[in-house]
Amino acid sequence: MKVEDLPLSRDLIERYVSSGIHDLYPPQAECVEKGIFEGKNLLVAIPTASGKTLVAEMAMHFHFRKGGKCLYIVPLKALASEKYEEFSGKGARVGISTGDFDRRDEYLGRNDFIIATSEKVDSLLRNASPWLNDITLLVVDEVHLIDSPDRGPTLEMVIAKMRVKNPAMQLIALSATIGNPGALARWLDAGMVTSSWRPVDLRQGVYYDGAIHFRSGERPVPSLSRHESVNLIMDTITEGGQCLVFVSSRKNAEAFAKQAAKAIHLENEELNAYRKRLEKVAETDQEKALAHCVGSGAAFHHAGLRRESRSIVEEGFRKGHIRCISSTPTLAAGLNLPARRVIIKEYRRYSSGEGMVPIPAREYHQMAGRAGRPHLDPYGESVLIGHDARDAGELFSYYIDAPAEDVNSQCSSQEALATHILSLIASGFVCSRPALREFMRTTFYFHQKKQDRILESVIGRALLFLDGAEMIVQQDDLLSATEYGMIVSQLYIDPVSADIILDGLLKADDYSDIGLLQLICSTPDMYTLFVGNRDSHYLERFVLEHEGDLWIDFPYEETEGYFRALKTAMVLFDWSREIPEATICERYSIGAGDIYNILESATWLLHASSRLSRMFRGIFSSSIQEYEYCMKHGIKRELIPLVRIRNIGRIRARRLYNNGFTSPEKILMAGEDLIIPILGHGITSQIFRDLKGLSENTSSRRRDDLSRPNLFNFGNGQDD
Repeated sequence: MKVEDLPLSRDLIERYVSSGIHDLYPPQAECVEKGIFEGKNLLVAIPTASGKTLVAEMAMHFHFRKGGKCLYIVPLKALASEKYEEFSGKGARVGISTGDFDRRDEYLGRNDFIIATSEKVDSLLRNASPWLNDITLLVVDEVHLIDSPDRGPTLEMVIAKMRVKNPAMQLIALSATIGNPGALARWLDAGMVTSSWRPVDLRQGVYYDGAIHFRSGERPVPSLSRHESVNLIMDTITEGGQCLVFVSSRKNAEAFAKQAAKAIHLENEELNAYRKRLEKVAETDQEKALAHCVGSGAAFHHAGLRRESRSIVEEGFRKGHIRCISSTPTLAAGLNLPARRVIIKEYRRYSSGEGMVPIPAREYHQMAGRAGRPHLDPYGESVLIGHDARDAGELFSYYIDAPAEDVNSQCSSQEALATHILSLIASGFVCSRPALREFMRTTFYFHQKKQDRILESVIGRALLFLDGAEMIVQQDDLLSATEYGMIVSQLYIDPVSADIILDGLLKADDYSDIGLLQLICSTPDMYTLFVGNRDSHYLERFVLEHEGDLWIDFPYEETEGYFRALKTAMVLFDWSREIPEATICERYSIGAGDIYNILESATWLLHASSRLSRMFRGIFSSSIQEYEYCMKHGIKRELIPLVRIRNIGRIRARRLYNNGFTSPEKILMAGEDLIIPILGHGITSQIFRDLKGLSENTSSRRRDDLSRPNLFNFGNGQDD
């Protein structure tokens, strides 16, 4: 099927043709035949690199030509940024939203394409963003994540809400790995496009005894090293390909990248430039090690790295300069980083309470799907590492020949449903028990169970909890949210989290920063850090030394959750006391990326705590509001007036404060000559322009007002 024959704008067709897209791939052509340009719902379950994103983009532009508005849901913020870049500059206005969860983001409605995570869309629904009513096409990427215990219920509810809100809306669901596509397609009232076709042939095998063993033959691998995986990557790199190596842990990813860097040992201007960029942002030994590896052509990639470092690595790999990346499975979750050979070095990973367990077949297929770069590689290879022929037989059976697991709804638990039922009631989506029951019948959960008795039971348990927590009121069959319930829903926190926070605020005798952090880190909304054997000593000592400041008593049994929350709280506490990142990383054996991951959640939960304290414990309100700002910027309270100045962050603010310039007023009084040695010419000039401009605009006020922080709230206080 020719691209030129499609009902798209001439500009877009010419753009596709100029980029080498003249004919549609067979699965893409089937999508056209099954009604993608006729408003038909479609479930597109085809392999990675078979053109799913182009299918969605063509449908989006078709709606755009007719004056429609498109919403594209992704599971990861990094993937949202990738799609934003991919869709921009082609005629339609593109917007992206992954941030604050209590904003209506009405400005997004000015765009033709909006890209957002499922959590962000859920919050927009809760806060009644009016432009959601105008959506004519909903695209759901990685729809198999409905099966995820963490994110699945939100994705399922978002799809159900959008379909009820906009019954005429077209829906396109995308995935590479679904074991039961028919069940999902029937729920979505969608046509189904499934295919095993790939633009690059995928060869799947198991390596042992010096060769990759396929179903039809084998491929010897030259032995250049005593490490089998190093031999596999060098075999590919020698013939001009790139490799992705998946391992079970961050530590193993870093160790393998160091081995690979020694073996590859490339030196060129491009790699040297990437190394320098990484060194510029490196503050920890881990980040310095990454820069060293990249300088030789290898890299590691995991969630412990800060986002900037990961982006540099991804760029270097996409452009072909970095030849090998070793990664935890996060890289397989949607980022577009294909390679000629994918090596699954470790197919078991640690699971709490179970030890090392095999990864699911779906996860293997996600990894294997990264093999083969269209238009660049003559083939793609996915290689599992075994020990002998018997091992290989099991790996073929369990992974290579096995279909992906079925996708199942995760909406069966009270915990999963309570937050979504509260949002339905608080947003006015439903106002009675019969209406709630009717809505729940539109979910994938009911589609799979098809039993009203089970549905009534799970609804009843969730309503009982919400009623007991005083978040809703039930009068006969009528349902309404209390003011407390409304705020909890709009803040986008789990009702269980809100209940824990409120209970802690009401029971605390005195305010304590570490007590509040311990409280929010004990909620289900907070990701907590792993606790190893070496952590128990300092954690126990901290409990003894800060017993009067902590808000949750030591349990003496079932201590793992307590210590995980406490360790996470201690990391955040150190950050807010201006402890350097490198020191925090070394002290707690974590990566810089871990700090920013927990910081994002903590700042949001502090914001929620501030709102709740205003309602129920006003005496703590100002302290929590101040501490929220301190946490966001990593500062002690004394720096708040300085960090509110644009271009002043935690490092510059501390330099100023330690030199006696403790307020905007003192900076102005000192003059530029005294500030330049501290901050440099450029930043000093900018700061004085801002401060003088504001001073002139407020000249009718008393000069003392200059010390009020809110007068200098120019920006986000980022620096260095």
